[in-house]
Formats: sequence, structure tokens, C-alpha cells
Amino acid sequence: MPSLTAKLDKLYSVSPVLPFDNSSRIVIMSDCHRGQGNGADNFLPNSMIFQGALEYYWQNGYTYIELGDGDELWENRCIGVILRTYSHIFRLLARFQKENRLFLIYGNHDIVKRRKSFARAACDLYACDASEEAENIFRHAGIPESLILENRDSLQRLFLVHGHQGSLLNDELWHLGRFLVRYLWRPLETIGFTAPTGAGRSRRLIEKIEKQLCSYAASTGRILIAGHTHRPVFARSGDCPYFNDGSCVHPQCITALEIEGGRIRLVRWAVSADPDLSLIIRRETLNGPAELEAYG
Repeated sequence: MPSLTAKLDKLYSVSPVLPFDNSSRIVIMSDCHRGQGNGADNFLPNSMIFQGALEYYWQNGYTYIELGDGDELWENRCIGVILRTYSHIFRLLARFQKENRLFLIYGNHDIVKRRKSFARAACDLYACDASEEAENIFRHAGIPESLILENRDSLQRLFLVHGHQGSLLNDELWHLGRFLVRYLWRPLETIGFTAPTGAGRSRRLIEKIEKQLCSYAASTGRILIAGHTHRPVFARSGDCPYFNDGSCVHPQCITALEIEGGRIRLVRWAVSADPDLSLIIRRETLNGPAELEAYG
């Protein structure tokens, strides 16, 4: 099995390049794990928070980048059911797409998106009754495994991946991983067991993945932005240049990385109460903003 370094180096050499500059506004999210709206759908509790955040980013001219595992396609066979469940969100994503402000990469839980015809093939194979409506953003979108953001002025690059690369069960043996989740874990999750894609993730495993990704970023000098672990990370100047946007399935909140004016920040979106006890969706800065130039 290729090492993490070998896999990421190969990806870096073939990644699509998306230019940006200091006037660009970019938001990076991952690990939504959008499902079917049932007891196994870890996205459902935060779906309204996500919709509110997405409305904000749409209205304020951001480009939306999703770093994999946007849809839960290990537990669920067909994207059509997910499209119907969250049609309002996919319609909004389609508005980003029409203005070339939507970029998706795939992770381990939605690795089937690398097939150009995956949406139609999946629905045909499993007899989905979903019509191909405008909000099916996957019909004409090529979805890569990685992406590079390159500053037009400084030529500084940010390397974006999901972060599952180099993991035996999540990468090379993903068919086995999907089988275990779909047929063994999913039934347990529906009766109340804590999801391994949510708060029940192993801390030791998370730290191992973070150490590997951080080591890669430090050894190559590349700014690396990933998801997968669900734990947000904001690099400090002088440390390894590794960032993680967290996830959209944290208990009662979602996290994201924003790039604006040549600076990067980590934000959290959550429901909170105003003094008059009205509930609102509020955005809060957790770390930053920090100048991207400080990371080399």
C-alpha cells in the first residue's frame, strides 16, 4: 500500500488549480454526511444551521468548497433519496454552481462521486424514483480527489484534500469499510448507538491521523487543509501548516474555514438566543484571522 506521503505527492501533481486573490471570499466545509432524514442521519440535527450558514455565504459572495463526505454514501445506496430529503439545500448549492462558486472533492464516504455518471448509475441500479431535477448538482460536475488554491499575486498554494488518504480501511479497502458501515454499523446506529462519524470517534485515531497530516505539511512546506477527522485545527505561525475545517456533525454546531483578504479564520455556526429569547443562527470566530503569508 502506498504511503500517505506518496499518495499526497501524486495527488498534488495532478490536482486542479483554482486561482484566487485577496479580493476572493472562500468558505471551506466538509463532513456533512447528508443522509435520508432518519435515525441514522447525523446531518439532520444541524441541517437548519447549515442552511443558514450557506445562505450567509451565498449572500456575501463566497465560493463554497466541500472537502469530501458531503453525502453519506456508505450507509445509503442512492444519492436520489438524499437529494429529495435536502432538496432545499441542493437548490441553494445549485445557485453557487451556476455562478461557478461551487467546488466539490470526494472523501471516503462519498468516494463513488469519482465516477462521472455516479448519480444516474446509482439511481438506475437501486431503482430510485427521484427525477433528475435542477438541484442534482452532480450530473455535470467532475469531482476530483483534491484541489489546489493558488494566489494569483504571490503564487502561494493551499493543498486541499479530504484526509482519508493512506488509511487502509478508508482508502485502499474502502469497499470493505463501506460494507461494515452499511450492514453492521447502520442498524446499530438507528437504535441509538453513538455514530463513529460523530462524537463517538476514537480520539487516539484522530490524533494519529492529525500527526500524519501535520508531518506531511511540515516536511513538504505545503499548506494542507483537510477534513475527515471532524476535529477543527488552526495552525499557528511557526507550527506545521496544517488546517482542518472540522465537520457539520458536531453536537449542535458546525465549523468552517474562511479565506478573505489574504487571511484565514476558523468559525463556528450554532443556534443561540437573543436577549428577547428569539433563537438565531449565529457565526462566531474561533481562531484567526491570520495572514496566509505567515505560513510560507
